[in-house]
Amino acid sequence: MATRTATIRAVVETEAAAPTLLTIKPPRIAVLPLRIQGDAPLVLCKFSAKSRETMRANQAAGTTARTKKVREAKDFDAMYQNARHVSTEGWDGIPAAAFRAACVSACRLVGFKMTMAKLSVFVLPDGFDADEGVGLVKITKGLPRKFEAVGRNATGVTDIRVRPQWLPGWEAVPQIRFDQDQFTAADIVNLMARVGIQVGVGEGRPDSRNSPGQGWGTFAVLTGAND
Repeated sequence: MATRTATIRAVVETEAAAPTLLTIKPPRIAVLPLRIQGDAPLVLCKFSAKSRETMRANQAAGTTARTKKVREAKDFDAMYQNARHVSTEGWDGIPAAAFRAACVSACRLVGFKMTMAKLSVFVLPDGFDADEGVGLVKITKGLPRKFEAVGRNATGVTDIRVRPQWLPGWEAVPQIRFDQDQFTAADIVNLMARVGIQVGVGEGRPDSRNSPGQGWGTFAVLTGAND
């Protein structure tokens, strides 16, 4: 028994003295810009600074806010402007996080683990929202127009909602940063193609959390940014 114990101890001491071998490879990260073109309207909605301030004031006031609440007249032009994601440089954009979330969601269609995709796919911002500081992908083609639609609030009350809308033909060039040990460049192109057809971005997209969508926010992958 003593001999066996000594042998085990000798093996352990030998392994401890051996040099440590690194098995973690350095990351192989690449960036692939892809030009996309909308084949359906794009509708966006930013939670405006005014809405946040109103919510904050109501919560700070507590129960007194309910007894003294006065319904203000709606400024539909202001609602439209406040729903736009405008960068510090003045251009309109789509939250970069929307494209990243769409890529992760599309991985369900091809059997790739979403938890792995969250660690492997990212979207670089072209700039940042002047109000929120959110990273944005620039809309390179198309101009927004004021779009009004009727919907129901969470309480079931019918409401008029005003949003910026881009007609089909809008374009953007999201820059996809990805782990080459998980995806190839061709994988990313095909993944974005699925995002454009089956997931979408913005309001009323096919992969909407609250409804089957309105058929908005879909797009086609045209080429690389420089092609």
